[in-house]
Amino acid sequence: MHAQADLFTTPASLAIDASFASARRIPLDATSWIELVPGWMSGPEVLFEALAAAVPWSQHYRKLFEQTFLEPRLTAEYRILNRLPHEMLLAAAAALSNHYKVTYDSLWMNLYRDGRDSTGWHRDRFSCRRPECIVPVLTLGATRRFLIKPRSGGPSHAFSPRSGDLIVMGGRSQEDWVHSVPKAPEVAEARISVNFQSSMQARRER
Repeated sequence: MHAQADLFTTPASLAIDASFASARRIPLDATSWIELVPGWMSGPEVLFEALAAAVPWSQHYRKLFEQTFLEPRLTAEYRILNRLPHEMLLAAAAALSNHYKVTYDSLWMNLYRDGRDSTGWHRDRFSCRRPECIVPVLTLGATRRFLIKPRSGGPSHAFSPRSGDLIVMGGRSQEDWVHSVPKAPEVAEARISVNFQSSMQARRER
């Protein structure tokens, strides 16, 4: 582990780079962007194992087009940060809040048990009720494709964040774009996505 002043660290080689030195921003259009931060977290397997074991994962039914179906993934939500199951998540939220100037005060997590689990096209409408938001997502575990495409139609952009990578949706990406994690039958390993949320962004502007 590198002893740098801008690293948050915990035991067992877990660390995050609060300098965001590897960040690369990709414009989607004039008002929306994706930022990739490869290797933002080192030792991500430690956090993956801890969350897989400690988080009270659950599966929910959703209604879509007057049909009810069981979501093809497990989820968990932490609305209060001091109840998080691992201290590294607190450090991550603090680093993200400082870097993006948005207070991240809750978490939503998805557990994709293998490539049969997925998330369909959607916007983060409940955690982003403003025209512009910044939504960071940390990947732990298996590499899965992350797709984003215009709501109005058009080709999608594909990304494949690895364990420890951060992918950030910014600008009007929640207003004008939709994203998904498609099925990948060839993937046998599990993936956890940690979505950092802000109660400020969840409130509509007056």
